[in-house]
Amino acid sequence: MLQSMTGFGSVQKETGKQTISVEIKTLNSKFTDIYCRIPKSLSSREIDIRNLLQKELERGKIDITLNLIPREDAMISTLVNRPLVKAYFRDLMQTAAELQFEASPTEVLRMATMMPNAFNNGIQDAEEAEEAWNEVLDVIKAGIARCKEFRIREGQGTKIKFTEYIEIISGLLEKVNAQDAGRIINTREKITKAIGDFVNSENFDKNRFEQELIYYIEKFDISEEKVRLRAHLEYFVKELDGNSNGKKLNFIAQEIGREINTIGSKANDAEIQRLVVQMKDELEKIKEQTSNIL
Repeated sequence: MLQSMTGFGSVQKETGKQTISVEIKTLNSKFTDIYCRIPKSLSSREIDIRNLLQKELERGKIDITLNLIPREDAMISTLVNRPLVKAYFRDLMQTAAELQFEASPTEVLRMATMMPNAFNNGIQDAEEAEEAWNEVLDVIKAGIARCKEFRIREGQGTKIKFTEYIEIISGLLEKVNAQDAGRIINTREKITKAIGDFVNSENFDKNRFEQELIYYIEKFDISEEKVRLRAHLEYFVKELDGNSNGKKLNFIAQEIGREINTIGSKANDAEIQRLVVQMKDELEKIKEQTSNIL
């Protein structure tokens, strides 16, 4: 199924201790560029996050923003090491009494909170850390899933546009076929007249004449180009219904462009060249879109 590289997915989930929110944006890029904005507490998991994004989203510029917001009722127990801060407070107050000066409880509490290990991240052991990470991981996966859904919707919209562009080029090719029939008649008349003048010439060389005639016919004949162009257009449409990717579609588009250019250069007909310009215009639209297909 055709997927765009443009995607967006946003998920928010509340757990017992915090609210986890993730936002994933993707844009088209030839390579995989991942930009992570994650809390410092998850810095050790950044490689895991990057690997997951690259595996699931494959290609493009990928931007992830992850936020962890502690719940208010869990804030104190989560951030403050209360037993240790109390011990610091008592010891500082006792020290002030022994030094025989009156200490401000507010100032002493401020000092206690500045002591080592007065704050923690709420993770008491490896089991709790793993559980918390799994919660975050589930939210990231949900964000990726929504981003992929967005990509599929965008891809299907692009598929409709591709089909429209190909149909327009096919219609123009039919007009080229109709114009080519008249062009052949005009060309035949020109050749017949030229042959009459040439054969009656005193310097007539039969071998040279045959060579020139073959060259002339090959130079202006566009039958093979029209057949190949039709085949490329049908192949492009077939790939839209399969599991094709942007690189392959772009390659087919290049082949379509090659045949269109050759028809324009060989036709030597103003009307066909006008139709070729219109084909090129539609083909440019296709090429612009293929760069955004996964």
